[in-house]
Amino acid sequence: MERVVNLHIEKLPEGFFLATSSDIQGLVAQGRTATEAIEIARDVAKKILEAQYERDEEVMLPEVSEEFDCQLMVGT
Repeated sequence: MERVVNLHIEKLPEGFFLATSSDIQGLVAQGRTATEAIEIARDVAKKILEAQYERDEEVMLPEVSEEFDCQLMVGT
């Protein structure tokens, strides 16, 4: 089942990108590009959610609906 997790992406002064989420406590990922930070954040989120399911903790994230908007990053 897919869930929706909002990410906050910021470019650090060192040039790396940092991804965090107020939806999943402890989700922090860093990458050389925004895309890489998002990919790492997806893996971290999966691991955190799997651990929560194993501990029978309630996961309060909405499921992906049949229609939604999403930003697309394209390099040039």
